[in-house]
Amino acid sequence: MAGKAEPKPVHVVPRDGQWAVTREGNQRASSLHPTQADAEKAGRPAARVDQTEFYLHGSDGQIRKRDSYGNDPNPPRDAR
Repeated sequence: MAGKAEPKPVHVVPRDGQWAVTREGNQRASSLHPTQADAEKAGRPAARVDQTEFYLHGSDGQIRKRDSYGNDPNPPRDAR
């Protein structure tokens, strides 16, 4: 029996004058929004529910912000 596939990270990217919420590796957007803030409001909850990474891209396409809601590859260390 195969295990559950790892959820794909969520990206908010500029697309044709709008902001798209997409899953990593997918061409088709999950949703399109007029502003980056609207797209972020739609994308973050999806990343939280799926316990995966969330990437917010700037208008130049570069990653501006990244948050992990799941298995963080670099978890914070205890500061003791």
